[in-house]
Amino acid sequence: MSVSTARRLLAVALLCAAGVAAHAAEITVSAAASLTDAFKDIAQGYEAAHPGSKVLLNFAASGALLQQMAKGAPVDVFASADQETMDAAVKQQLVAPNARVNFVRNTLVLVVPADSTLRLASLADLRQPALTRLAVGNPASVPAGRYTRDALEAAKLWQPLAPKMIMTQNVRQALDYVARGETGAGFVYGSDAAAFKGKVKVALGVPLAGAIRYPIAATAGARDAAEARRFVAWVQAPAAQAVLARYGFLKP
Repeated sequence: MSVSTARRLLAVALLCAAGVAAHAAEITVSAAASLTDAFKDIAQGYEAAHPGSKVLLNFAASGALLQQMAKGAPVDVFASADQETMDAAVKQQLVAPNARVNFVRNTLVLVVPADSTLRLASLADLRQPALTRLAVGNPASVPAGRYTRDALEAAKLWQPLAPKMIMTQNVRQALDYVARGETGAGFVYGSDAAAFKGKVKVALGVPLAGAIRYPIAATAGARDAAEARRFVAWVQAPAAQAVLARYGFLKP
């Protein structure tokens, strides 16, 4: 190989490397705690399909994530477990109104430990003396907690059951309490129950006035808006939707 040819090849290699570097991006995705397992897989798939891209994941209750963004935490993509929190993000101009899209749906269920002998055929059965502790996400910051409060208020049970309630910081904490037998029952998402199959069992599905739809959006302060939008599009694509279905989520 001649010196000139070698130089040309080196120049091409450097240009290719520069091109990859130019398109490489690191984004932070803040997502509801119930999305933890699914989004870990989705992020891996995204990185494999987009060499050079890196997805940093941050999971917590949707309300807690909103507070983090409002205080200036660097977030490029926000995925909430409810419409109310995303509405607040739009109102605070953290997300543009036209940026949000519903990408998945979920259900609310009442779970008990896998070996539980409690008979819970309806929400009213939660009043029985045998059940002393009930895990509920804190409605102030946890969407699952707000869904639970709405359902129990509709059944006129929110106040009567209040002495039994153990408030949790996110829905996964409620799930952990039930799985470890620290509470006799708890309200979680259907996807959470599916993820802990064998550790908890579904006692009943909780009736709600409306569907639980999760919105996702690139944030107004995204450091790389194009990369953020590309990840949002990826979450809606068939490969990511298949991952979400595998983890118990439903089509939007």
